[in-house]
Amino acid sequence: MSTPVFSRNTPDTDRIATSAGNVEMFFIGHGSLMFKVNNYVIHIDPVRSMGDYENLPKADLILVTHDHYDHLDRELIEDLRKPNTLLFSNQSSAEAVSWAQAMKGGDRKTVSDFTVEAVPAYNIKHERAKGQPFHPKGIGIGFVLSIGDKRFYIAGDTENIPEMKTLKNIDVAFLPMNLPYTMTPEMVADAASAFNPKILYPYHYGETDTGKLQELLKHTDIEIRIRKLN
Repeated sequence: MSTPVFSRNTPDTDRIATSAGNVEMFFIGHGSLMFKVNNYVIHIDPVRSMGDYENLPKADLILVTHDHYDHLDRELIEDLRKPNTLLFSNQSSAEAVSWAQAMKGGDRKTVSDFTVEAVPAYNIKHERAKGQPFHPKGIGIGFVLSIGDKRFYIAGDTENIPEMKTLKNIDVAFLPMNLPYTMTPEMVADAASAFNPKILYPYHYGETDTGKLQELLKHTDIEIRIRKLN
């Protein structure tokens, strides 16, 4: 099999070394990410309007956190699908994509040589109207990927919920920081201080000041990396 050729507009990437090989993380935009481990490709919340997918490789695994338009793009998902592609998602997204496998908080699946765990994702404080959270409890999820000896947490759309604060041994975390839908910098700092990831990427941050987060966590050992994920 030939190696996929990427377009000139390939997103910025970072590389994390694991015992299973290097994990290349592609920052497509907003909540859309792609991980590549050796030749295995994972697309996370792929949405065409968030970045250039024209020459990115098709998926071996697709992860979808919830069914909002900026996280679930059914047409792109079909374009990224190969005969053996797997799709793990929350229940409402699985109802929209017939071949998806639904997961809920606490569920765990083993794929290839790594593990996918679902973590709840929801709002406690931020609401679109009284009693109507932007992301109600029990609907959305985030994911923890265990790849070799490293654990990657992609939180989805959520606040600094209790379930997040009990996570252990997270090496890389992606936490959302856009108002009014997810977290303030103070909320992200509170969550990160609780479960203490080694590397923290704020993502899905819109116009939120990432410098505020850096200031809040400057006395910790957490490495904050800012990438184009607004």
